[in-house]
Amino acid sequence: MKIRYIIAFVFAFSIGNTFAQSNQPAPNQAKPILLMNGIAHLGNGEVIKNSAIGFENGKLTMVVDATVARIDMSKFEVVKIEGQHVYPGFILPNSELGLREVNAVRATVDAREAGDLKPNVRSVIAYNTDSELITTFKHNGILTTQIVPSGGTISGTSSIVQLDAWNWEDAVIKEDDGIHLNWPARKIRPRWWMGETEYQVNKEYDNTVAKIQKLFSDAKAYSENNGGKTNIKLEAMLGLYDGSKQLFIHENAAKSILESVQFAKNNAVKKIVVVGGRDVSMITEFIKDNDISVVLNGVHIMPSREESDVDMPYKTPALLQQAGIKFCIAYGGSIMNHRNLPFLAGTAAAYGLSKEEALKTITSNAAEILGLANLGVLKEGYRATLFVSEGDALDMRTNNVIHAFIDGRNVKTDGMQEILYERYKEKYGQE
Repeated sequence: MKIRYIIAFVFAFSIGNTFAQSNQPAPNQAKPILLMNGIAHLGNGEVIKNSAIGFENGKLTMVVDATVARIDMSKFEVVKIEGQHVYPGFILPNSELGLREVNAVRATVDAREAGDLKPNVRSVIAYNTDSELITTFKHNGILTTQIVPSGGTISGTSSIVQLDAWNWEDAVIKEDDGIHLNWPARKIRPRWWMGETEYQVNKEYDNTVAKIQKLFSDAKAYSENNGGKTNIKLEAMLGLYDGSKQLFIHENAAKSILESVQFAKNNAVKKIVVVGGRDVSMITEFIKDNDISVVLNGVHIMPSREESDVDMPYKTPALLQQAGIKFCIAYGGSIMNHRNLPFLAGTAAAYGLSKEEALKTITSNAAEILGLANLGVLKEGYRATLFVSEGDALDMRTNNVIHAFIDGRNVKTDGMQEILYERYKEKYGQE
């Protein structure tokens, strides 16, 4: 009986996959393309209300005001987009896309490896370019993602990929961009399944910090003299000392952020990014003085403190901007919901940021924090990674991506739902 159920599950799963083969990469750009008369949101705070955007061989060659520019359109494939909106491809930091598919099916989860201190674990080699979630991200304008491992005190090393490729080697934009540290908590949440109702002191806190310190001390010594021997864990840490890698510290509590950032600076780490940052608005002076960037999670959550305003998570992006903090927005939580990244920026726009400043949190700000020099802005010479939406892409009611390009390639954004919708609309003769 069990075997019959297993066979039925595998068959159903394979049938579902045949319906959703929309991850096939688009061919390379064959001809120059010109998007005419769209409303261009450049990603740097500027807007061109009647734009002409040209790109060739995967690079932007023209971003101008169509009302004043003289353009020879004969060499272009012209796409008329009058009244529609053009954006740089959205950039999603801190995601398990391609590493986690269905939580309940262990074989589809490859986001974490065994062990506690594992900087040598590289997320990109496990990235699944055939994930059915990828098209749902592209469908909302997310075209670039940071693939981040999870679990343990040091989860491993992330990489940044574009979402239209046959394999991880083709997908990768920036390989091994940073190491991810989950700072230990001083207090542990109550374990409801054991009848606990109060937070407990983490008795292992000092021991865990000591282990982290030893790893960083060993890595610093190794960077100065490895004695002719190779240690793969310490080798993975070297980029923290020459600035080629960033240290992403995952933490929300203000006190722990202070402790972890000071720890990293004491250990000569050159580039530090705080991920999570729920309480960072309480310590903005410290964050700014130490030139720390923030990947802000949790815009769509309830506040963690009883004394906080109920809309504090919504207002936090505006508070960080007012304080002069360099930050971008990520989603956090279930991987299934990460596709809704643009609507977090939309909420930030409704609670203190201008629309174009909110857009920067998922375009140019994200590119700057992740070290992507040629993405996040519609600018000549940058990668032609952009999309066209019928309406405001930060509003869930009007975000409707009709054209998307990654390095100039016209990529598909239709997922299984769209494929099935078109199939059965035709079958039943519905308009």
